[in-house]
Amino acid sequence: MATFTVRGKNIEITPSLKDYVEKRVGKITKYFDEVGDISVLLTVSKGRHIVEVTVPIPGGVLLRGEEATMDMYTSIDLVVEKLERQIRKQKTRLAKRFRGGGFKAEAVQQTGAIPVQEEEGEFPLVKTKRFVVKPMDAQEAIMQMNLLNHNFFVFRNSASEEINVVYRRMDGKYALIEPGD
Repeated sequence: MATFTVRGKNIEITPSLKDYVEKRVGKITKYFDEVGDISVLLTVSKGRHIVEVTVPIPGGVLLRGEEATMDMYTSIDLVVEKLERQIRKQKTRLAKRFRGGGFKAEAVQQTGAIPVQEEEGEFPLVKTKRFVVKPMDAQEAIMQMNLLNHNFFVFRNSASEEINVVYRRMDGKYALIEPGD
């Protein structure tokens, strides 16, 4: 049974709304043996009802979807459809990833977080994020980037142990940035 964290911003989370979220978003759990704590953020801003869902899957996969409409229930339905499309689109890669047993927990502990120092100057940093850079190959990084609906993804190359970046080009193709001499 999946656990849910349903939060609201500028909206009161009623029991019926929470039940609807758990029922609809809970459909995602049928695709996996185990999922982490599903995080749902419901926001109302300027008449728009925004739903953000994050579903961590053991093995290093993170599903994320966001939808905005004029109705909260419609936004919830659309974000579930978006997550299911992501799963179907990446089905082969996900199956391959989980067949191999996913990533190793000891590798995550070895990598640790990459700190970013804030500096004063011409380009001041307004926010610092820390995250674990997981070992994976470029294909897994592209899958993860697509699941998160991002334009780039930072990862530790499992073959060379170096930090790499994959990104989506303007023409829709993918590219890789590797460290050079």
